[in-house]
Amino acid sequence: MDKNELIAHLKKFSIQEGDFVLKSGRKSNWFCDAKQTICRPEGMLLVAEAAIEAIPDDIQAIGGLAAGADPVAFGVASIAANRGKFFRSFSIRKESKDHGVQGRLAGALDKNDRVVICEDTVTRGTSPLEAARVVRELGGNPVMILAVVDRGGSCALEAKKEGISFHALVSAPELGFDYENQ
Repeated sequence: MDKNELIAHLKKFSIQEGDFVLKSGRKSNWFCDAKQTICRPEGMLLVAEAAIEAIPDDIQAIGGLAAGADPVAFGVASIAANRGKFFRSFSIRKESKDHGVQGRLAGALDKNDRVVICEDTVTRGTSPLEAARVVRELGGNPVMILAVVDRGGSCALEAKKEGISFHALVSAPELGFDYENQ
C-alpha cells in the first residue's frame, strides 16, 4: 500500500479548508469528511489495504459506532475476505432499538471476540471509545482503535487509558495541518 496515494485521495476528496465548527463546538480552519474517500471504490481499496496491514492477525471482528465506522468496517471486512483474512463486521447503534432485534448491536459480534474498533475521522476519540465500552458490555475485547484520519492527536492517549492500542492510517500533520487538540 502506498500511503502517499491514500493521502492524495484524502486531500482531493475529503479535506476542505475554511471556517468550520466541529462536533465539540470548537472552530477549525479545516474539515475532514473521510467518507468521501472511504465510499469511493479506489479510496475504499486504499483504506482497506492500509487497515489490513495494521490489523493484528488474531482479530475476529471489526466495527464501531454507526455512521463513522460503518463504511470502514464493512469495506475492510469485505476486502480482507478476498485476501484470506476473515473478520466479522458490526455496527453499534447510537441508541438501543426497542423493536425487532433489540439493543445497540447490529451485525456479527461474538462473546470473547478480539475486536478492532474503527472510525473514519477522530479528533478526541469520543465515538470509538463509546463503541469500545459497548463492545465490552457485549462480551467482546476491544484491542485496537483504528482511525482513517487522526485530526486531534489525543485519541491515542485516551485509548491507552482504556488499555486499547491506537493506530491512525493518516495523521493531521501528514495532511498538512496541526493537530486540533495539541
